[in-house]
Amino acid sequence: MPEHKNNSFRDMNKKEKAATVAGIALLIIFVVGFVLGIYFFGITGIFMLLGVEYESIWSLIVFVVSYVILGVIVELFSKPIFKLLVKNIKGKIEILWTRLSIEGATNWMVLFTVDEFMQSITLSLETEIIAALIIAVIEMVFDRDKEWHNRN
Repeated sequence: MPEHKNNSFRDMNKKEKAATVAGIALLIIFVVGFVLGIYFFGITGIFMLLGVEYESIWSLIVFVVSYVILGVIVELFSKPIFKLLVKNIKGKIEILWTRLSIEGATNWMVLFTVDEFMQSITLSLETEIIAALIIAVIEMVFDRDKEWHNRN
């Protein structure tokens, strides 16, 4: 039976350390690229449905990357606010509407902010609101945090 080598990072030589660091970096790049790709094609699809025009594919890429970065920052504040608001709410419908309201409002705020800073993509207010609500519903459907689903 073969013995398992349980080498720690400290015990590796420089070549093994470099290969380990490169492998982990490539994995992180792949995961981040995959997530950005999903957002990119999702937002592109929503923009196509809503008839949004943009100057180039690069402006759309900058828009999506800016949206994701700002969205992560805003989500750091919106998740705790949501959890505090629904702490004493018992009904699933009330929790659902509260979550949709918070997700929709924060998505709209991020879309509005990114749109205002970019000259190459222009969204109307109605398009921003519709896109924010569509993104909120999609995020709610694919959310893995089932804590708010299991309420009585």
